[in-house]
Amino acid sequence: MTIPNILTLFRIALIPAFVLVFYLPWKWHYLASAAIFALASATDWLDGYIARQMGQTSRLGAFLDPVADKLMVAVALVLLVEVYNSPWLAVAASVIVAREITVSALREWMAELGKRGVVKVSMVGKIKTACQMFAIVVLLATPVGHKWDVFGFVAIYVAVVFTLWSMIVYLKAAWPEFELGAKRH
Repeated sequence: MTIPNILTLFRIALIPAFVLVFYLPWKWHYLASAAIFALASATDWLDGYIARQMGQTSRLGAFLDPVADKLMVAVALVLLVEVYNSPWLAVAASVIVAREITVSALREWMAELGKRGVVKVSMVGKIKTACQMFAIVVLLATPVGHKWDVFGFVAIYVAVVFTLWSMIVYLKAAWPEFELGAKRH
């Protein structure tokens, strides 16, 4: 078990704590849940950095890291949609979750074709992740109805733009395989 894998498992283990704190009847629960999400986001960066710097990359880490990210983001978005009760946030959350499912399926399919490297993580994908994490922290840290929640909504839609852009980048990279598959049938 490597340090990066331990950090990734820690991030997954934070999910139930995050949900529990989110629902606690404490006045400051929203700040505490934002702090837990921010900690999870930081471990996402840290585990990758350590894995590359210390040569501790592994197949388990390559599988778990994106799963941990998607789980934490999806859970946070579900909680935020419930609390904000806003169609605008529901649309943004739906786009983000749909993109994550689509790109995960695309990566799995490309791996089956032996071409996983075609859809490896891009810089746009990294920016997408950073924007999503930032937007979610802002929305978690802002009480519903507070003037700052507008900032959170703007941030989540910036994240949506990068989310769609990164999906297009991955689909475009895989497009030749779609065309080859269509010609074979």
